[in-house]
Amino acid sequence: MPEHDKRRRLTRGERLVIAAPYAWIALFFLAPFALIVKISLSHPTQTRPPYEPVFDLSNGVSGLWERISQLGLDAYRGLAEDNLYLDSYLSSLTIAGVATIICLAIAYPFALAIARAPRRLRPILIGFAVAPFWTSFLIRVYAWITLLKDEGIINHALMALGLIEAPLPMLATSGAVVVGIVYSYLPFMLLPLYAAIEGQDPALREAAADLGAAPLQVFLRVTLPLSRRGIVAGALLVFIPAVGEFVIPDLLGGSDTLMIGRTLWNDFFANRDWPAASAATVTLLALLLVPILLFERAQLREGRR
Repeated sequence: MPEHDKRRRLTRGERLVIAAPYAWIALFFLAPFALIVKISLSHPTQTRPPYEPVFDLSNGVSGLWERISQLGLDAYRGLAEDNLYLDSYLSSLTIAGVATIICLAIAYPFALAIARAPRRLRPILIGFAVAPFWTSFLIRVYAWITLLKDEGIINHALMALGLIEAPLPMLATSGAVVVGIVYSYLPFMLLPLYAAIEGQDPALREAAADLGAAPLQVFLRVTLPLSRRGIVAGALLVFIPAVGEFVIPDLLGGSDTLMIGRTLWNDFFANRDWPAASAATVTLLALLLVPILLFERAQLREGRR
């Protein structure tokens, strides 16, 4: 390619297209996040809104600087001193991690089967995989209440078969929350896995088989390593939103099921301690950025290689 083509200047339309996603991120992520950071550095009050200082530009730059100087780290110190937040973080990470592993164990065989199916059947199978998205998320979670409660279908079936004598306590447990997360987020794991497996060159598997590798060896040494990107992408798509999930633990979990989403809701709306809730939100985002940055770093390293 000629040197002048490599260094050609972008047109105005191309610059606008490139700037659009950055503007979207700035408007709908960075601006709200900056507000959350500001609240996390404020002090709780009984006013509306329940925190101070609130920046008032009518007092001029001097008044604004005085307000900024009053910002503090009391909310972050409270996070370190209150075991509720630590327990909520650990419980959320554990539940989300278990749900992610289960999603991977269920989704990988299905993704492999879809990728190996005849090409004309793949769109139909993918449609079945994303069929739950065609109904309301809230309705799907409520359906699990009908299945898991003491008078639900599962307990009735088990008792009718004589397998149990009394209903099993399945609802209002951490297990019910894991089941709800797995059911709700399974397509987010399945689709990246399918894309990674379907894009593999069949000649690689054929070459491994010609060299004497058994089917299991072909899977472990060819198919599985080549689908690593799909595994990581699917795990992130499931794990990250599952950590901050609120609806599923609120409907399917019990009072003993701690998740950071419920703790944040209580601080924002019940306790009206917005600085503490905002500090917990900023800390949660910092925790979730770690696997994302590690994934991006691995992608860059692999691209250079």
